[in-house]
Amino acid sequence: MITKYCTAIFSLFLILSCNSQDKKFIKGESKFQREMNAEYKDASKSPLTKKDLKAFDGLDFYPIDSSFIVKANIILTPNDPFFEMPTTTERKPVYRRYGILHFNLKGKEYQLNLYKNQKIYEDPKYKNYLFLPFTDASCGTTSYSGGRYIDVFSTNISKENTLFINFNNAYNPYCAYNSKYSCPVVPEENHLDVKVLAGVMAFKKH
Repeated sequence: MITKYCTAIFSLFLILSCNSQDKKFIKGESKFQREMNAEYKDASKSPLTKKDLKAFDGLDFYPIDSSFIVKANIILTPNDPFFEMPTTTERKPVYRRYGILHFNLKGKEYQLNLYKNQKIYEDPKYKNYLFLPFTDASCGTTSYSGGRYIDVFSTNISKENTLFINFNNAYNPYCAYNSKYSCPVVPEENHLDVKVLAGVMAFKKH
């Protein structure tokens, strides 16, 4: 009886151990990083090529740095016209500048344009979604040469028209991983002449 009991316990241990090993550990210092790594590990969602996905064990991130979380004043631009934003392909999605962000980063004043896609205006599901693309002095070295994006939501704009920008949540466009995608090209006016060493780093292909 004791032998059978021990055997049963050992079998249960093996099952639990195998199940825990099947659930691959998701790397990341923050929720944002873990969610990105989980998405990129998932073959049904990942922008990675089949070759890169096989060897993928997590994106490279800069260390989280609170100095790259900045409070910005936003000047809304509701009367700006719609325009076609260039992409890495012939596709030209229509955007409108939503506002101009003014903020201090590393002791210097900067500004970035915040955009909203025309299609999103027509879709209640994404009505609060705003698009913040940027390039910086690290592009082409430790960061992706084509720049990065940050997701912003209009619901986070205060009554005083202020907004926190978290560059630790900056991510690469899908084009950084796979040439089959069409990605908006960062407008020239959205360049920062400072190294933004935060967020996702340049992707090392395998």
